[in-house]
Amino acid sequence: QVQLVESGGGLVQAGGSLRLSCAASGGTFSSYNMGWFRQAPGKEREFVAGVSRSGSMTYYADSVKGRFTISRDNAKKTVYLQQNNLKPEDTAVYSCAASMYSTIYNSPRHYTYWGQGTQVTVSS
Repeated sequence: QVQLVESGGGLVQAGGSLRLSCAASGGTFSSYNMGWFRQAPGKEREFVAGVSRSGSMTYYADSVKGRFTISRDNAKKTVYLQQNNLKPEDTAVYSCAASMYSTIYNSPRHYTYWGQGTQVTVSS
């Protein structure tokens, strides 16, 4: 069992930056691929970024490529999402998730453990 807790969300102006963190407890953090997802009001949950167990491989949604960076620190059991050049359309609740699969998937159904989410609001 892995518990995930996100932090770092907030209100920022368009063009600004935020750094989201997701701290894990329980389980073996380095055994999981990790992902960030987001869900805006009235929309389905969508994949944002994923990182492999070692951190050597990353995968991004086209909508955030070049603006967001996912990374992890296995010693700290934490995964990060650096968000730069934020846009109003990035407004959503961002959640981290842990996957036991060996491949980084972009579908929520491949992720077993989820955090409660942190709100990111980007004003225009």
